Amino acid sequence: MKWQGQRESSNVEDRRASGSGMRVGGRGIGLGTVVVAVLAGWIFGINPLTLLGVLEGGEGAVQQVPAQRPPADDTMARFVSVVLADTEDVWKEVFARSGVQYREPKLVLFRGATPTACGQGQSAMGPFYCPADERVYIDLSFYETLKHRLGAPGDFAQAYVIAHEVGHHVQHQLGITGKVEAMRGRVSEAEYNALSVRLELQADCFSGVWAHHADKARQVLEQGDVDEALNAASQIGDDTLQRRSGNEVVPESFTHGTSAQRVGWFRRGLAGGDLQQCNTFDARQL
Repeated sequence: MKWQGQRESSNVEDRRASGSGMRVGGRGIGLGTVVVAVLAGWIFGINPLTLLGVLEGGEGAVQQVPAQRPPADDTMARFVSVVLADTEDVWKEVFARSGVQYREPKLVLFRGATPTACGQGQSAMGPFYCPADERVYIDLSFYETLKHRLGAPGDFAQAYVIAHEVGHHVQHQLGITGKVEAMRGRVSEAEYNALSVRLELQADCFSGVWAHHADKARQVLEQGDVDEALNAASQIGDDTLQRRSGNEVVPESFTHGTSAQRVGWFRRGLAGGDLQQCNTFDARQL
């Protein structure tokens, strides 16, 4: 991916030098509780923050953590800053075509754990987006996991991860996330998981839309980049992750979609760059 020398976003907060307490919503959360939640999330396809009862709308104050800009000599921090800046440029233009102003999300770099408006974020959860504070959170050590444990190396695979989370921000701003969240408790767990799959696949499609427009405007893609993103999408499919963990594949527990589905929806966004082609909720077949 051609990213050196490109604009860096000013919306990156670096909390890596700050200690963060293990408190959520004003009450203490023991490490054992967090570990149980994370493991259950991996096995059953449930968001660990859901298990901790601290999703958007949860009660309690969130700790304020001092944040600063990443150091200029931190190559990986500069890389994610460039990717975030590129998503800003693309989505500003896409939204402007519809007469809507795009709100830029923040991206928070942290180590280990950090408080968020959605609860205590843990690096074991992987990168995530919190709609309550409109921030993408990432512990950069995830990229080592992506490369060595999940078998998805490459800088464009890393960019895809950021673009997917920014895709969730786009969904939030369009009101899609809120509509899905409103169904929680109104439908069965299996039905809600199915809605979650459609939400995640749409974020994959949105990340493809970003890649389409970024390459069209700035020629950022190099040979092999698309294959890196497709491989990353494949390696984090629900079926692949369940097999890798030694568990039986249980489609009813899927919350992100199969490897084939994730690859397919990223391809769709990449091919046309059309937001309207990403309507997973009206698709008869995913």
